[in-house]
Amino acid sequence: MDILVKGGVITWMLVAYSVVGFSIVISAYLRLLKDRGAYSDPLVPDNSTGEYKEIFQRLTVAQQSGLDQESLRVLAQRLITTHIRYFETGLKTLSVLANTAPLMGLLGTIIGMISAFRVIESEGAGVNAQMLAGGIWEAMLTTGVGLAVALPLLFFLHALESLIEKHHWQLYVAVSEVIHEPVESQGI
Repeated sequence: MDILVKGGVITWMLVAYSVVGFSIVISAYLRLLKDRGAYSDPLVPDNSTGEYKEIFQRLTVAQQSGLDQESLRVLAQRLITTHIRYFETGLKTLSVLANTAPLMGLLGTIIGMISAFRVIESEGAGVNAQMLAGGIWEAMLTTGVGLAVALPLLFFLHALESLIEKHHWQLYVAVSEVIHEPVESQGI
């Protein structure tokens, strides 16, 4: 608690960054975990459940109604995009938090150094190291906290993006089976 008080407003803002960022990480991971059990084999759409099943049923109905291959491909792309957007919710905010946390730490550094130089200005030649310590402490602390918040958030952001990309590919493969489109064609 002493660190938060000595770090000033910037440190409190970085704590808020951390809370919001990790809430997004947990939420996104739980969405992926919940959906992970939606199919047992992406190459066998008949084994799917939940939203996967709904996507496959819509495509099957569209195919049975005589929809041409190009229209099926467009429908499949729209369904996949809609499904994947759900998992990307919050990732832009997470990216902003992770990328601006070091800048917030730098702002705290500047504020701390301004505080230290104010002491020098007011005390003149009679300044001692203890008088400067508060501003320098704040400067270094906010830099450290900014980096300590940014690094894990960036790690989790990239890990989530990788998991979503894998999820997207698995759905793409399964959908290509439903509409009888070879995966190599990159048609979807």
